[in-house]
Amino acid sequence: MKKSRWFALSVVGLMSGLAALSAYAFLPHGAPADLLPTILLGGMIVNKDSIASVFTGLKAIFNNTLKAQTGNWQLTAMEVPSDTAGEDYAWLSRFPKFRKWLGSKVVKNIAAKKYYVANEDFEATIGVHKNDLADDRLGIYRTQTQQAGESAGELHDLIVDDLKNNAFTKLCFDGQNFYDVDHDVAGVSVSNKLTVALSNATQAAAAASYGAARTAIMSFKDEEGMPLRLIPDTLEVPPALETIGRMLLENDKLADQSPNPYKGTAKLVVNPGLTSTTQWMLHVTSKMSVKPFIVQMRQAPIFVQQTDTNSDEVFDKGLYKFGAEARAAGLYGYWQLSVGSTG
Repeated sequence: MKKSRWFALSVVGLMSGLAALSAYAFLPHGAPADLLPTILLGGMIVNKDSIASVFTGLKAIFNNTLKAQTGNWQLTAMEVPSDTAGEDYAWLSRFPKFRKWLGSKVVKNIAAKKYYVANEDFEATIGVHKNDLADDRLGIYRTQTQQAGESAGELHDLIVDDLKNNAFTKLCFDGQNFYDVDHDVAGVSVSNKLTVALSNATQAAAAASYGAARTAIMSFKDEEGMPLRLIPDTLEVPPALETIGRMLLENDKLADQSPNPYKGTAKLVVNPGLTSTTQWMLHVTSKMSVKPFIVQMRQAPIFVQQTDTNSDEVFDKGLYKFGAEARAAGLYGYWQLSVGSTG
């Protein structure tokens, strides 16, 4: 750099520093902290207004990323709003169906036992060091903010995936595991659980796995013995079973070159959120009012921040904080809408 240019820049920097010191010198004695001059640190003037501006920008990035997330949870789950600490789902004890009105009406009473689900807290928090603000190193936080927005947008999927991964061991409204062999329907044990591996090897193997699940769902009846008239439409598998699932639903022939009777009978959903490599599920998702799984939403994800320069975290560690918070829970809907196999 030429000496004359270096000298000019040095003079500008010196004058800027003197201006800041002059402003400080003429402040009235005992002026409030928010009226004190800003501190010139590196590439950014750090004060209450500039901090607020930074976090306003991060909030916009978070909200825009959150809106852009769609997820797949709507395929197999429904959202139910919550107004309190939790909700009671005793109404799930009955699967109402129309019947002929002969004589007096048959009242379908809700079971006396409760199926209460409490809301849980969810969060994702990021710390921003004051030196990063001063040095204008906000690029890394923009990326982290986008990641927080993506994570918040996946909350429904995370809740539903947790339900599915634990569906063989967690209870549903009737006190049985969601996938179980002895759901009580009018005193009769009914199963929506299989242990067979999904297979496209032969017609017999396909019928014993996918075909068995399909037949089970279509055979379910209500408490009065009336068919529920359910037709499964979605096969859900982990990535390890994608090839078998596609051959079952999309190919004209099975692995042994025999005709495939199940082509086009359902759509395939490959879910990387499933932790088992052998578990697979067949769902009824066409019902508008109910789905196999439920997301109870008390508070949708929101952006939160801690930017008080007088906070202990800022004083002790130099950290401002931002992130997302939500209150929600997951629960099982009608077990009749799904058959699962451990594989």
